[in-house]
Amino acid sequence: MRTAKRCIVVVLFVLAFGMITVHAQEPTVNMITAEELKTKLASNQPVLIVDVRSAEGFAASTTTVKGSYHYKLRHLKYRVQYPPFKDLPRNAEVVTYCACPKDESSIVAARILQTSGFTRVRVLQGGWTEWLKANGPVQPRARN
Repeated sequence: MRTAKRCIVVVLFVLAFGMITVHAQEPTVNMITAEELKTKLASNQPVLIVDVRSAEGFAASTTTVKGSYHYKLRHLKYRVQYPPFKDLPRNAEVVTYCACPKDESSIVAARILQTSGFTRVRVLQGGWTEWLKANGPVQPRARN
């Protein structure tokens, strides 16, 4: 019986340590404010903007951030092998945004892009909601 308890304790310890190790290996995600992004766009600095709002959220909106590309989050890892990502230098600036309350989807998207080799990826802090509050430039959304 003691051996079984020890085994359970060891297994739990290994699992807990493994989870800590995996969490520690996640890339750090940096944020950019709506005002900072507006300044970059106004001064024509090159930045790829990736909209990862849900299909429903995207469809319910008539506009997107000016110059952005919309991708479903679940397809993003696959999409990096096609333009505009394919031809983009891995040190190019990329900003992701969503409409989640805590930027969850854009953080996941940023990590996918970082794992794919992009080194300058940031998340629009507050996402779509903050962009609208800041009166950031928008464009009509593409019809799919």
